[in-house]
Amino acid sequence: MTEPVPPSRSRRGKNGSAARRGQFQCVALLLQGGGALGAYQGGVFQALAEADLQPDWVAGISIGAINAAIIAGNPPEKRVAQLRAFWERITGRPLSDWAVTWAGDGKAATGVGAMTMGLLDQLSAFHTMVAGAPGFFEPRLQPPWLSPAGSAEATSLYDTSALKTTLEALVDFDRINSKAMRFSVGAVNVRTGNFVYFDTQTDKIRPEHILASGALPPGFPAIEIEGERYWDGGLVSNTPLHWVVDDEPRQDMLAFQVDLWSARGAFPCNLTDVAVRLKEIQYSSRTRAATDRLKRLQRTRSALTTLLRDLPEGLRDSAAAKLLGEFADLKAYNIVQLIYRTRQYEGNSKDYEFSRSSMIDHWRAGFDDAVRALRHPEIFERPCDEDGFRSFDFQDETSAGHHPIHPQEESRS
Repeated sequence: MTEPVPPSRSRRGKNGSAARRGQFQCVALLLQGGGALGAYQGGVFQALAEADLQPDWVAGISIGAINAAIIAGNPPEKRVAQLRAFWERITGRPLSDWAVTWAGDGKAATGVGAMTMGLLDQLSAFHTMVAGAPGFFEPRLQPPWLSPAGSAEATSLYDTSALKTTLEALVDFDRINSKAMRFSVGAVNVRTGNFVYFDTQTDKIRPEHILASGALPPGFPAIEIEGERYWDGGLVSNTPLHWVVDDEPRQDMLAFQVDLWSARGAFPCNLTDVAVRLKEIQYSSRTRAATDRLKRLQRTRSALTTLLRDLPEGLRDSAAAKLLGEFADLKAYNIVQLIYRTRQYEGNSKDYEFSRSSMIDHWRAGFDDAVRALRHPEIFERPCDEDGFRSFDFQDETSAGHHPIHPQEESRS
């Protein structure tokens, strides 16, 4: 079997990342939802682990919640291997095994035309629809309309019991609940429509919380937790960025925001392109808008700090001034955005195309993008301006026409 990820190469001495992180109180890893594209996040984490940059807080939605649970639920030396084991398990199908033998190190490495690769993807996605993904989900044999009203069988097309078994095999939930690493996953209450986070600060995390975060209807059934039923958090917000940066008390933070859907893209040329752009816009959750919001908040806090400092002495001790002072407490944020860039041959089924060869391509893309970002020492430097905020989006600097987006350019992108 072809090795699905690059071999480990320690960078501790070269990058000194463990020392650089000392400028921040918290390193956060934020993982968006996106189904089969989530292997990209595995590659990102491998690069961070090899740079000795383990997160203090990992938060995820949907497939990001699964990856986050595997990271938080294992000791540092086992995290990459367990992530790899999960992705190999759910892409371990006869069709995938044939494809990986034919494709070698992934479809992108073969030089085969985009049309052929696109057809392979469609074939694999069709296989997923009719057979499911091993260790993840399988189709229900009985039609939903023949099942009791309100039951899981009547309200979903697939059974996710296998995922619970997989999580129990790969994740130490006692370790998650020990709070050695903060852990958060988002879901939607089906009855109220409210978005909620299950967080180790307030909840005892069980496999059901992870299943709830990824219960995307009508494919997957709602998951019951303490008398309430929950669906995939991506229905409301597909990124945990707000949850992490709005947390109190706030901390100086270096955050790696790993997105599987790009908000930016070309105008579609046909109905297939329309379907792709629809998903990208729907599930990208406007991450750049969220970072712009944080930047505006930081500017407001900075201005308020200056005003409070210049208040007459008699007003500084007032209740209003103290309340504003709590809001104005200025912390520093560096947001490093790592966004999966869709391949030319990938279509509307890319998030449920669970072939081994595509998994390899996605993993390696995440690994390469993260390595590229880690080569920029400025991401480890605490912002020295008054706003205390910088965001980075490094595109493929080795490709023609691609340039890194620097902090000052981010709000205009």
